[in-house]
Amino acid sequence: MGDKSEEAKRRTWKVENLADLGVDPTDGTERLRWGWIIWTVFVASALSARFEGPCQEAQRGLVTSWLLPSLPENIGARVGRSVTCITRERIWLEREVSQFIVTSSNSYSLLVVGGRSSSNSGKGKSSQSSVKYGYSLVKGKANHPMEDYHVAKFVQFNGRELGLFAIYDGHLGDSVPAYLQKHLFPNILKEEDFWNDPFMSISNAYVTTDQEILSHSPDLGRGGSTAVTAILINNQKLWVANVGDSRAVVSRGGEAAQMTTDHEPNTERGSIETRGGFVSNMPGDVARVNGQLAVSRAFGDKNLKTHLRSDPDIQYADITPDVELLILASDGLWKVMGNQEAVDIARRIKDPQKAAKQLATEALNRDSKDDISCIVVRFKG
Repeated sequence: MGDKSEEAKRRTWKVENLADLGVDPTDGTERLRWGWIIWTVFVASALSARFEGPCQEAQRGLVTSWLLPSLPENIGARVGRSVTCITRERIWLEREVSQFIVTSSNSYSLLVVGGRSSSNSGKGKSSQSSVKYGYSLVKGKANHPMEDYHVAKFVQFNGRELGLFAIYDGHLGDSVPAYLQKHLFPNILKEEDFWNDPFMSISNAYVTTDQEILSHSPDLGRGGSTAVTAILINNQKLWVANVGDSRAVVSRGGEAAQMTTDHEPNTERGSIETRGGFVSNMPGDVARVNGQLAVSRAFGDKNLKTHLRSDPDIQYADITPDVELLILASDGLWKVMGNQEAVDIARRIKDPQKAAKQLATEALNRDSKDDISCIVVRFKG
């Protein structure tokens, strides 16, 4: 590493244990101030740091993270100038010394070190029935870190079993989907009237969570995220909600039925224009809000929020004997695959994890360039 000046030394922070510094590693909002650096710790396997001092020369900082045991080999992350990540420089992990090596000459930089590999999959099952789920997440071909996050789990809540499933597809960074992964379901479930009126509780929680994100925008940046969520109550009742173009599809007797609405600028042009925005339709490109965003509803996106909505479309379904599958996926899948195609592929594979992997693989084979995230819930054997 070589000798460091006294000024350089005080810009270097070696984190041995966040708890020793009075920080709860599971707290997604706690901020530390140390010298010239503000560190923000996100629970969703990421560190975010802003270098606020005027860095006159390139510095090498050493950071040992609480994430270290879960990181894959040779992980790389990037430094970008400000939250736009226009200028990028490398960060790498030195396994021999168990430290991140960070190089930045920017006067204002955003550092994100993710504890997630380029692909991720898993599975689980209900403790009360034969319902199983599997998921697969694959980083797309775009030159930025993975921006999709997910939730897939069964929990016991107020004497009932809930299946909680979600895909959060971020844009302009992963801070907003990471926030949703931690906060959206808890916000839904803490609504006082959730059991009596799930529809209104889900709707209220979506709007409340978006307000929280906007209030944290200095830390979370200017990006945003779509969302599709599914709550399965006692394996009998299914509530699905979404904003943006992440989608949920069920299979009933082999027939695909979409349970979400794709919120596209052209279909909600009236709402956008009423709010003072406009929809651009440039040749060779999709329709965009104010020439920027390809969805008309999203969490975050503070710079566009005047013209965007974050209230969800919500659908309910009884899990009758003919319901076989539920598929949740980001648009990295749906851009290259129809609803019925996805159902046909998933129905042929009994293991839902393998089914989710196959869907992601097929999307890659069809040259999907976006991040691809998929959850398959199988209700019948």
